[in-house]
Amino acid sequence: MKLSKKSEYGLRALIELALMHGKATLQRQEIAARQHIPIEFLEQILLMLKRAGLVSSRRGMKGGYALIKQPKDITLGQVIRILDGPLAPISCVSKTAYQKCNECPYANKPRCPVQEAMGTVRDAIAGILDHYSLADFAAGHQRG
Repeated sequence: MKLSKKSEYGLRALIELALMHGKATLQRQEIAARQHIPIEFLEQILLMLKRAGLVSSRRGMKGGYALIKQPKDITLGQVIRILDGPLAPISCVSKTAYQKCNECPYANKPRCPVQEAMGTVRDAIAGILDHYSLADFAAGHQRG
């Protein structure tokens, strides 16, 4: 699994919002500058996170973005699924976007060695990413 730029930037933007949670909103320009994220790409990411119910936005002089949920209630796995889709390396082992393999010779057999191995990979990835909350993630990047 390779983390996409969208997820990398999304997680970095969420660090900023987690550090400011309950204190103030952040304008997208502030987030972009602090995390070195192209503003146009950040806008798309923040819109996706807003549609998924993780962030809110407010217009005006004191406007900006803020987390809707507590940072401890948002997992890294949840964010990556929102921005990049399922964590499973192949669709036939996905728990959130399962698709049966049509071309696979094991598709109609009771056991598939590829599916067994990739299911273990999916479980390992999800187990790690769903274990860490945004609060845990942001704790390693406290501003002094």
